Formats: sequence, structure tokens, C-alpha cells
Amino acid sequence: MPITVIILAAGRGERYLASGGNTHKLDALLGGTPVLQRVLDAVADTGLAVHVVRPQHDNGGMGDSIARGVKATPEADGWLILPGDLALVTADSIRRVAAALRPDTVIVPQYQTRRGHPVGFPAQCFQALAALTGDSGAAAIVRRYREAGKVVDLSVYDVGITLDVDTLDDLKTAEASLATRTL
Repeated sequence: MPITVIILAAGRGERYLASGGNTHKLDALLGGTPVLQRVLDAVADTGLAVHVVRPQHDNGGMGDSIARGVKATPEADGWLILPGDLALVTADSIRRVAAALRPDTVIVPQYQTRRGHPVGFPAQCFQALAALTGDSGAAAIVRRYREAGKVVDLSVYDVGITLDVDTLDDLKTAEASLATRTL
């Protein structure tokens, strides 16, 4: 099975609502298109396989969502973990992370000095990713690979890898970035 993009879309979006949002952050409109739909469109443009982790009875945290997505796609050659609120991530950035993925290396995209998503994990990370729980996501796995010298920090020219929509102010920042984006 090819590399699979796991889109994390199971969170409650509480910070967005607490900041004054009147809808779930993934349904908020950015340039007239819902945040999550922008992410889905970018992934669709890559031609990569995709699995969307949706809310369930007990969503747990980001680690639980990653584990659910990886367990649902056990035959993948690797996974790109992409939060559903990164509405401005480009298909090119996603493709570049996928192209850089190697059997023993984790790929972390960077815009200037800021790390972003999607983070690429090889198939050998299946057990570690499938065992994740809680809110910390896969940070401990990335840390272990970094300590072993097996993380590639991949420079991309895409601020969208770092602009998540967690609050109304974040949505305004994304709107401003969208307005100045050159395609």
C-alpha cells in the first residue's frame, strides 16, 4: 500500500469555540471554503492515499487519533500525519514530504526555522504510532529518531505547514496569508 496521509479531524475544537468561534474550527470558512475541505483538497491534489480520522464516542487526544489512523491503514509504506486544521498547507509540500520519506527516517517539514506538518513516518514506526495515546501526538517518536540521527528537517517554502486554525485570531492570520499568497 502506498504512503498514506492521515488527516486528523477528530478533535473537539474547544479553543476555537472559546475564542468566540460559532462553529467547529474545521467547518469555519477560509476564503469561502471550510478549513477541513481545504486540507482534503490539497491532499487530493497529491494523488496520495488518504485516511481521515473522524470523531468517535471517546475521541481521546491527538495520540489516540494518530493510532486510530495508523491501525486503519496497517499495510501503508509510511504515513504523513496532517492535522485537519492546517488549511493553507500546499499539495507540493505534502508531496515533498512523501518523496523524502525513507524506510528508517522521519521527515519533519520546516518553514524558515519553524517545524510544521505533515510529519512523515516510515512503516517501521507502525507499532510505536499504533500504541500512541493522549494529547502529545507523536512527539516522543520524533524525539527518539532525532536522538538517533534519523530525522530529516525538510525545508519547504510554505508557511501553510505552520498555520493551524485553533482560534479566531488564527483564522484571521490564515485569511491574511491567503490574501497575499501567490500561486
